[in-house]
Amino acid sequence: MSDNDWTDRIAGERMQVDQQFNDRVQASSFSSQQWGLVMTATEFRIENPGDPEQARIVADTSKLGSVMPEMDRIENQSPMGGGGGSGGSGGGGLFSGVKDALGLGGGGGSDERTDEAEQLAQEYAQQLQEKLESNGRWDAIRKQAQG
Repeated sequence: MSDNDWTDRIAGERMQVDQQFNDRVQASSFSSQQWGLVMTATEFRIENPGDPEQARIVADTSKLGSVMPEMDRIENQSPMGGGGGSGGSGGGGLFSGVKDALGLGGGGGSDERTDEAEQLAQEYAQQLQEKLESNGRWDAIRKQAQG
């Protein structure tokens, strides 16, 4: 429907936000490849498009579970880190995998990763909306999403 139409119209802004958001991804526990999977599983929609005061872009991350096994595979494939989140936080990566293998993680590592992915996706959505507002395109995009 019209939801896809508005997302097609913001490709340029998405590319700009991708570049700006790269530092945030690098500071996360996700590699660039893993973040790409998060973005593939995330759909953006505009909540309350008919209300200029309440309208906002939100990240629908309900499909994240479908990419988590692939994210784990990527992490296990390159345990010395390939991208973001290096810096030895001690709470992820190998330690998290060992905890899960011993049954001490209780799936918490995956839940934490999902929570982090959801939070980052929402931050991305907020930056995307801010970019559209600063470009003067937000009202037109919001109205198009309204239908």
